[in-house]
Amino acid sequence: MNRSSLPSAAFIDPKGENRQEIERLIKRVLALLLPYLTEATKRSPLPIAHAQEAVIPETPVAEDDLLERLRPIIADSVNLAHPGFIGHMNSMPTTMSIIGDLVASALSNNMLFQELSPIFTPLELSLMKQFAELFGLGEQSGGVLLGSGTMSNLQVLAVARNIRFNALEKGIGSLTKSPVVLASEAAHASISKAAMILGLGSSSLIAVATDENSRMRPDELRALIEKARAEGKEPFCVVATAGTTLTGNVDPLIEIGHIARDEGLWFHVDAAYGGGLIFSEKYRQRLAGIELADSVTFNPQKWLYISNGCSMALFRNMKEMESALRIPSPYSGGAVGEVVNLGEVTVHGSRRVEVLKLWLSLQHIGRRGYAQLVEEACRLTQYFLSRIEERPFLQIAGKPDMNILCFRGTPHSVPSDGWDEWNAGLQTHLLRERDVFLSFPPYRGKRWLRTVLLNPYTDERMIERLFKDIDAFAKSVN
Repeated sequence: MNRSSLPSAAFIDPKGENRQEIERLIKRVLALLLPYLTEATKRSPLPIAHAQEAVIPETPVAEDDLLERLRPIIADSVNLAHPGFIGHMNSMPTTMSIIGDLVASALSNNMLFQELSPIFTPLELSLMKQFAELFGLGEQSGGVLLGSGTMSNLQVLAVARNIRFNALEKGIGSLTKSPVVLASEAAHASISKAAMILGLGSSSLIAVATDENSRMRPDELRALIEKARAEGKEPFCVVATAGTTLTGNVDPLIEIGHIARDEGLWFHVDAAYGGGLIFSEKYRQRLAGIELADSVTFNPQKWLYISNGCSMALFRNMKEMESALRIPSPYSGGAVGEVVNLGEVTVHGSRRVEVLKLWLSLQHIGRRGYAQLVEEACRLTQYFLSRIEERPFLQIAGKPDMNILCFRGTPHSVPSDGWDEWNAGLQTHLLRERDVFLSFPPYRGKRWLRTVLLNPYTDERMIERLFKDIDAFAKSVN
């Protein structure tokens, strides 16, 4: 094949003729990247991004020029490695996650079917079964990896819909009753999005009221199931949340699970974030009842520190899931033995290998290491909470169940209708003056400073400095 218009390093020559050039290029990229990662505290956790040129060039850009264009892209990206980035459910990836991404990209196997990923398909299925059993889903359980929690929740609701209404082939157009899903008012937006994509409509999601700690109220759930049926609707799935996005709370899974079972409904637990508690003997009881679930969503890309995207949809009955969603690919090679072609039973078709970075990180850190990360994050959250409680002018949104909490200033010197503005000013002050980023979401008609204590290099000293800055800000605006 004529490659005269291509740079000599456009591909890695399988005969090794450009090996030295490739090694030099990779070393130059690492020389750009490593200072960004190893000197992360010298830059803001949320830098000001500058627009980058998006023109497709007619001819190849010289290597020196290309690397210079890469430099500001690296520098202007969100700085997740900074210990002051504590505003979202994202943190720095594990070292092995980075290495796994590199190796997976170099191999470029396709998870569409086994023939294109003969090593990684069985590895993924085996690892997902171990996770499903870790959550207590039983011997027939298993699961698949997907690109995000949104995709996992879509996969789960598609399976639940198809099983309940025999909808794989005939769809739901002939149903006389409108299918509905019940989830708490604090459930992730991906549940509503999945309902919309599946043809149920976003209005098919019935929001169940929560208590003062953002946990679903079981009495309200039971009442709404009865109300939906009285209105001629067909409830088929209950979604509980283990780790609400804004406040980090866990629904009462045992009670909800029993209600779902009594009512003959599919029970799904969206543990995209909070599933990490399962690694800790000290805190895993906060997930009590998750073993009752028909399916579980869990995102290693959050509390297991795996780089985006990496999410899992786990099922109590793997074979049932496969039969409920399988669309055969006539161009694929047949799967061998117990292995299934993953592209035939997931909402993905072609998909890159995500299991390698997860598997490598689990090998490198181990259960004990992940337990320590989870427990330290929870301990640090209690430390943070104690500092809030020492200050009468600060209010919390609710008692956290993990390492997420929301708080806001309510100073007496400021009228209550000015509190949102006061807190917006505090957020800006902390970011600009102290390189600490807290997000500022709306919740129950107010704005809150949201803290996610996930970064493994965030510590008590940083928290103490943070609260000194909060005190100084409060005095300066009085």
